[in-house]
Amino acid sequence: MVRYLFRRLGNYIVLLAVAVSLAYMLAGTQLNPRTMLIEQELTKGQNVTYAQVAASVDQRLDKWNINPQTPVWERFGTWIQNVFLHGNWGYSPDGASVTEQLGRRAMVSLQLVVLGFFIGIIVGIAIGAWTAVRQYSTSDRVITAISIILLSTPAMVLAVFLQIGATKLNQDLGFQLINFVGQRSAIQPDGTIPRLLDRLNHLILPTISMSLSGIASYSRYQRNLMLDTLGADYVRTARAKGLRYGTAVRKHALRTSLIPMATYFAFGMTTLVLGAAVTEQVFGWQGMGIYSVTTIQTQDINGTVAVVAFSGVMVLAGALLSDILVAIVDPRVRVS
Repeated sequence: MVRYLFRRLGNYIVLLAVAVSLAYMLAGTQLNPRTMLIEQELTKGQNVTYAQVAASVDQRLDKWNINPQTPVWERFGTWIQNVFLHGNWGYSPDGASVTEQLGRRAMVSLQLVVLGFFIGIIVGIAIGAWTAVRQYSTSDRVITAISIILLSTPAMVLAVFLQIGATKLNQDLGFQLINFVGQRSAIQPDGTIPRLLDRLNHLILPTISMSLSGIASYSRYQRNLMLDTLGADYVRTARAKGLRYGTAVRKHALRTSLIPMATYFAFGMTTLVLGAAVTEQVFGWQGMGIYSVTTIQTQDINGTVAVVAFSGVMVLAGALLSDILVAIVDPRVRVS
C-alpha cells in the first residue's frame, strides 16, 4: 500500500509541475501589468511624458521580473530559480511580496475551508446513508427537499441569511453571542485561550455556510450509491445467510458505496478553496478566494500563478486522501 501511495504521489507532483508551468506561460503572455501601471501613472496628472513614465515602469517591472517586454521563457527561468532556490514566489505589480500574501491568505483559507470540507463529507455521508435505508419515508422526503433547496440557493444568499439569523439571535439574547465580521474582533481579548475562542466564534457562521452545500451534495450522492448497493446480490446473500440487517448495511452496502465517493473527494477541497470568494467577501475574510479574483483584476502574473499552485496542492492533497480512503475501504487496491 505504501508503494502504491508513493507512486500516486509521484504522478501527482509531475502533473502539478506541468500545470503550474502552463499557468505561468498563460499568465505571463496574457496579463499585462506594464500597460496598467503606465495608465495609472498618467492619470495622476503629473507633468511627465509618456516615455518618462514608461521608462520608470519598465525599471520597476524588470526589478520584479514581470515586464511583458522581456521574453516569457527568460522570466520563467528566473522565476523557477527564485521559487526552488529561495522560496520566493515573486512580486505583484505594486511591489508587494507574493510569498507573504500566499502564506497569510493560505492559512486563512485553510482555517475556513478544511473544517467545512470535513464537516460536509462526514455529515453528508451519514445523512445520505441514513436516508437510503429509509427510502420514501417522511424523513427521506423532508431531507431531500431541504437538500434541493440548499443546492438551489446561491452561496451569497445563504451567507446573508445566516448573518440575518445570527443578528436576530444576538438581539434577542441582548448580547453578542456570535461574531461573524472578519477573522477576529477589532479589540483582541487578553490571553491565549480567549483569543482562540474569539477566532472560533468568528469561524462559526462561515464554516456553516461552507459546509451546508457540501452536506446537501454529498448526501444526495451517498443516498443514490447506497440504494444501488442495498439491492446488490452480495447484500441479499449476506442477509439470506442470517447476517443482521444493520451489519449487512454497515459492512457491505456502506463500505462498497464509499469507494466511488472517495474518488469524488479529490475535487471537493479545491472547489471550496477557490469557490469561497463569495463567502469570504460576505464575512470579511481575506483568503485565497478573494485573492484569486484580485490577482486577475490587478494583472498580477506571479499572484495568479501562486493561486494556481495553491489550488493544485489542494487537488493533490484531496487526490492523495481519496487514494488512502479507497485503499482502506477496498481490499483489492491493497492486494494489487
